[in-house]
Amino acid sequence: MAQSFFGGVHPNDKKAATNKKPIEKLPPPAQVVIPMSLHIGAPCKPVVAVGDHVNMGQLIGEATAFVSAPIHASVSGTVVAVEPRPHFNGTNMLSVVIENDYQDTLDPSVKPVENPESLTPEQLTEIVKNAGIVGLGGATFPTHVKISSGIGKVDTVIINSSECEPYITSDHRILLESPEEVIGGAKLLARIFQVDKVHLGIESNKMNAAQLLRQKIEEEKAPVAVEVLHTRYPQGAEKQLCQSITGRQVPPGGLPAAIGCAVFNTDTTAAIYRAVYQGMPVIRRIVTVSGSGIMEPKNLECRIGTPIAELLNFCGGVSEKTYKILMGGPMMGNAQHDTDAPIGKCTNAILAFAADEERTVEHPTCIRCGRCADVCPMHLQPLFMYQYERKGMMEELQAANVMDCIECGACTYICPGRLHLVHSFRTAKQKINNAKAAAKAAAEAKAKAEAEKKKED
Repeated sequence: MAQSFFGGVHPNDKKAATNKKPIEKLPPPAQVVIPMSLHIGAPCKPVVAVGDHVNMGQLIGEATAFVSAPIHASVSGTVVAVEPRPHFNGTNMLSVVIENDYQDTLDPSVKPVENPESLTPEQLTEIVKNAGIVGLGGATFPTHVKISSGIGKVDTVIINSSECEPYITSDHRILLESPEEVIGGAKLLARIFQVDKVHLGIESNKMNAAQLLRQKIEEEKAPVAVEVLHTRYPQGAEKQLCQSITGRQVPPGGLPAAIGCAVFNTDTTAAIYRAVYQGMPVIRRIVTVSGSGIMEPKNLECRIGTPIAELLNFCGGVSEKTYKILMGGPMMGNAQHDTDAPIGKCTNAILAFAADEERTVEHPTCIRCGRCADVCPMHLQPLFMYQYERKGMMEELQAANVMDCIECGACTYICPGRLHLVHSFRTAKQKINNAKAAAKAAAEAKAKAEAEKKKED
């Protein structure tokens, strides 16, 4: 059934350092720093104050909009600060700082749902919402919003177990060590969307996980089909995954729901299972710590809000030659300037580089080879988009569909001239969004002024 998608690249997957290493539990730190923005959408409003005692799993950040997700305490202890702290996106973000009492006292709200098999899709969606579940593959889009907008429209549910970025093996280990949670979450999604079968897409470099899943699925008679896909980056991008599994292509500017698909990450799916059958909100992440700068690469189970430095120290520290630390994979990850910044719901990897991975040159030069267009999975023209951004040609950028760029990094990876392509496209999209926001604000101000003038007249 596996199809193919346009473009893509074949980087060395670099997974051997951790793909056979079981998940280890990182001891929770003395303090956790939990930002009130761990998702795409409106930040949460803190509902605790300095001096409050909180339990593990207790609500500490209340969602302020539909596209938002509540945030919970990852340890029990005392709130010692509610203030801006360094965030992994490079800014300072309002955060709740909890002094750990090392008791891990569970909040009374953390309990299994009674009669889960009798719950309606709407009730299950509400549980997902209250558990603060988001896209844990990195997108962090609130899962309840994706579910609510897809019920009645989606005929194909896909579990994204591709994990196509180099180095990262956290989802692979989840599949090997907790297949029941993933399969259980898939069964819940099948009930929510009223589909006969859920498709689990996994790349061919994880055949041990694929075989184990098929065995467990057969034992449980679960409505899940394992689809082994070609190992090619960015196989795990949701639009490309939809095409690989269904043969359907998401239209420009569209989302998977436009072709009847809904895609959920491996750990997101397991989190749905834990929310329903254990009552546990999202308070931890499985993180791969790897790269040439890491002394002892590992897969770690970490509490949300744990400083990056704690993960690095638990893995033996970093090499003296380390020049870059990334949160996420080498293709789409973000460089970190402060290891006191905490891990969030989106953190699937922390990578440190100390060898010859740096490909930056002093004078990037386009040689007009067209390889960037050959590998772009979205059928875009990175060559022209780059020139438009450099010259401030915003209308031409929009006409070139720059907003469809998924920032996968395939063009930057393949470019022999070492152009900073993805960086320029991120900048371009921000400029376009800023211009739209400014135009909207100006229009609203003008309308308000005209309304006031009419009242005076």
